[in-house]
Amino acid sequence: MSSDLTQFDGLTLPQKLQLVEDLWDHIAQSTAAIPVPDWQKEELDRREQTAKAKPNSGIPWETVKRQIRQANEP
Repeated sequence: MSSDLTQFDGLTLPQKLQLVEDLWDHIAQSTAAIPVPDWQKEELDRREQTAKAKPNSGIPWETVKRQIRQANEP
C-alpha cells in the first residue's frame, strides 16, 4: 500500500474530511475484524463497575460539552 498522500493535495478541507469519514464508516462496517486488546477490555470493565458503584459521580455529557465550548471561547 502506498503512503504517498500528495494525491490528496488538490482536495479542499471539506473533501478531505468527507474522505476520512467515508473511510471510517467503511472500517466500522467490519468491526469484528478490529482486535481489542485484553488490557482495553479490562479497563472498560473497570470503568463500568465504577460507574455502577457510583452512578452520580460523573458529569452529564451536555455539561461537559458546555464547559469545553466555554473554555474555548475568545
